Amino acid sequence: MKDQNKQTVLVTGGTGFVAGWTIYELLRWGYKVRTTVRSKEKELSVRNMLSDIGIDTSPLSFYIAELTSDEGWNEAVAGVEYVLHIASPLVTGDHDDLNAFVIPARDGALRVLRAAINASVERVVMTSSLAAATPDISSENQQVNESFWSDPNDKNLNSYRKSKAIAEKAAWDFMKEHTSKTTLATILPGAIFGPILSAPVPSSIGVIQNLVQGKGPGNPNIGFEIVDVRDLADLHIRAMTEPKASGQRYIASSGYMRMVDMAKYLKQKLGEEGKKITTRSIPDFVLKSAAKLNPSLASLVPMLGRKFRYTSKKARSELGWNPRPVEETVLDSAKKLIESHLI
Repeated sequence: MKDQNKQTVLVTGGTGFVAGWTIYELLRWGYKVRTTVRSKEKELSVRNMLSDIGIDTSPLSFYIAELTSDEGWNEAVAGVEYVLHIASPLVTGDHDDLNAFVIPARDGALRVLRAAINASVERVVMTSSLAAATPDISSENQQVNESFWSDPNDKNLNSYRKSKAIAEKAAWDFMKEHTSKTTLATILPGAIFGPILSAPVPSSIGVIQNLVQGKGPGNPNIGFEIVDVRDLADLHIRAMTEPKASGQRYIASSGYMRMVDMAKYLKQKLGEEGKKITTRSIPDFVLKSAAKLNPSLASLVPMLGRKFRYTSKKARSELGWNPRPVEETVLDSAKKLIESHLI
């Protein structure tokens, strides 16, 4: 392995859940780290977040750059060996507007890649999503792998899911069109759970928070392909340094767990702290009816009755990735929320 103490890594979106844990791991392994934030005021919150868990942040530096602007990116990547493009665009306004998701995600990725190529970065690892590899709802394929691509015209995919496929495809097309020493790898995580480093609570962890607080009448007949944020950070770093990861996609999923099984497991393990958890199931027709009145539930309807599952065999065999069991991740998520007085 190369001398990590002489290597510099840029992590985009330093205030984010995944980026925070990735910065933590990189610093722990002795890398010099740069990260991008939207404003100078964000620097202190990131430093405090890492200092609170015992990390020396002196090898960490900050650059102001946004996915929607060219400004700052050339400076951020100058002199770095690797870029981990983890930042996710902040979407405001109409969440049914496809362009509201696609433009910042796609154009932001291309800005990062363009700057990386100009700076002769060795590799960019880009965080995509399983949303970019989602089969038709009727698919019974039990082993969906990295060769599969979502159809942006699939009416069952919401704007967010479509944007992930469009943005990742644009990144690969860009790399094909530009010959350089820079290589690309992409990571496709499922639902990202695990212990938070600081508030606010990420939307994915909100699922666990609501379960433990006993919110809602019960559990819809859906489940999640789960990945622990700590394992996801580890996979990004493995894809960053492994030569064979060049030009590859990697699914990041530890396994599948239904919501009702999550509820039962947490209720059993948390004891008194899990007394509010409901293990009731919600019939499909009830959720479908409720979704007609509550648009926030509409994204759950296409997940009902899904039979396909994902395999992370490629990441395990090629990169030596060995993620935690999903049960451990779910429990650690809940315990950290309780410890942080967020439940």
